[in-house]
Amino acid sequence: MTTKDSTITRRAFIAAGGAALAATATPFISLQAAPQPRLRMAIVGTGNRGSLTWGQDVVKGYSDVVEIVGLCDINRKRVEAAKKLIGISAPTFVDFDRMIQETRPDTVMVTTVDGTHYRYIVRGLELGADVMTEKPLCTDEQQCQAILDAQKKSSKRVTVTFNARHAPEAKKVKQLLLEKAIGDVISVDFHEYLDTSHGADYFRRWHRLKENSGTLLVHKASHHFDLANWWLDSKPVEVTAFGDLKFYGRNNSFRNTHCRVCPFKQQCKFYWDVTQNPQYVKLYTECESEDGYLRDGCVWREDINIYDTMSVVVKYENGVYLTYTANTYLPYEGQAISINGRRGRLDYNEVKANGFANNEVRLTRSFGKSEVVNDLEKPRAGGHGGADNSIQDLIFRGPQSSDPLNLRADLRAGALSSLIGIAARHSIERGSQAIKIQDLVKL
Repeated sequence: MTTKDSTITRRAFIAAGGAALAATATPFISLQAAPQPRLRMAIVGTGNRGSLTWGQDVVKGYSDVVEIVGLCDINRKRVEAAKKLIGISAPTFVDFDRMIQETRPDTVMVTTVDGTHYRYIVRGLELGADVMTEKPLCTDEQQCQAILDAQKKSSKRVTVTFNARHAPEAKKVKQLLLEKAIGDVISVDFHEYLDTSHGADYFRRWHRLKENSGTLLVHKASHHFDLANWWLDSKPVEVTAFGDLKFYGRNNSFRNTHCRVCPFKQQCKFYWDVTQNPQYVKLYTECESEDGYLRDGCVWREDINIYDTMSVVVKYENGVYLTYTANTYLPYEGQAISINGRRGRLDYNEVKANGFANNEVRLTRSFGKSEVVNDLEKPRAGGHGGADNSIQDLIFRGPQSSDPLNLRADLRAGALSSLIGIAARHSIERGSQAIKIQDLVKL
């Protein structure tokens, strides 16, 4: 402390003494709480989700409680483009360890290619940060075990951002199951419909390679397997699956590397002009020189090695069976979910197409009436039907104790959802052999 710091004037001394006297004379004066410091968050992976959902949207909606202190991506141009899109002055890095050491975040948000999630989760824990990650947690059992082991050695926490739990319909289904509206559950039918826009996009991007995504049974279906695990409140124990590439990839007479240079633009119904999206131009096409990644890759490339047609059966510890299908080339988008209980059935349908829609939660009681459930939360604005905003509210503003629907997804939830997809992939590769979850990892 300097001499200037330790000097107190007579006027200041009197003022301080008066304040102390007033405090003792009025013991019921309420003191205003000091403002809480903002959560220091770093982001690794600055593609679309990292830059927009966890970058731009967080700055717009949560800058009073969250400060983005660092951005990291292996693509030097992309991380700089992301910084401009987000509109922050935080430093940028291509080295993850350096970002953590220099910015000292409380939390790291992982939005990289799926097959690399585990590296940043494990290293983030080792460097003393809490970690949040986009689904899936991991893409194989070795990665899963590494993450589980790393958290056992750490005092920090891993959160998986399963936004699908936050859809109003999904919450209502959970509530009705907690209330035993259909009695004990016997079986679940879950059908995922991806159309020729959304579905095809996975075959343009890095997801098309098994080594990157673990197949859509891990990347996409981990959303759905988590919903089933959450609704049933039980552990999956055995998985059997079928799957094949029946539509995309090799299943066409012509192909090219990517749409912009394709000589078949006029005849290909899957031609897509990435340059019509200014954000994609900044994040992807203007950054291709760094890593060669093509955002508008051809859906007919012969190196595609994931499935576009999938069927899975999961047996749960409580005896429930889940039958799951996913098809990625349909004329409409949505899902049809049925939960069958001893006293009735819940149907959750969400289908959207030109001239056709079926969006409802329906409760049908055995030997009773069937009715549409109308008392749902009002849909919110934002990504994934407002689910992105809902999960960010819970993470950044929500109470840390009260969570009656168990919306927060921890490491175990992330592991189990990924492990169903991993087991399904192994089952397909082994001629639809039944795979036991306990044989994959030690939970």
